[in-house]
Amino acid sequence: MKRSTIALCIVLMLSTAALSGCATTGSSADMYTAAQAQREETIRMATVESVRGVTIDANNGQASPFGAIGGGLLGAVAGSAVGGGRGSILTGILGGLAGAVAGNEVESHLAKKPGLEITVRLDNGDLRAITQSVDGEMFYAGERVRLLSSGGITRVTL
Repeated sequence: MKRSTIALCIVLMLSTAALSGCATTGSSADMYTAAQAQREETIRMATVESVRGVTIDANNGQASPFGAIGGGLLGAVAGSAVGGGRGSILTGILGGLAGAVAGNEVESHLAKKPGLEITVRLDNGDLRAITQSVDGEMFYAGERVRLLSSGGITRVTL
């Protein structure tokens, strides 16, 4: 196997590992972490006042270097395979820059998912807004729902 092929395989594995590290467990009402399982939750009943679509950003609005680094490395290896001598150095640099931009965009896109901001009126009259991932359950104004709360996390369920 050629050195460039081995290097490309290593870069692909590192890029995949870096991007998979950006994945989060999500904010779905159906998703529980192992630490949340078998924990008592407080249940409150409420009526849905309004629902609106939002975007949930797993990177919390902050740029992460992993997409740019992975894309840059992959682009540099791919670019350096083109041409020979000084030409391969130049194409490697250009490939690295283009890969960094593309990797950053891909990571940014993967970190965003659709969510719902659900405003509810508790039975005591208080208003609360809970944001969670879209997970199949749809909520409508006037509908009775349950708020499940534990450890600072509240979920809206039917």
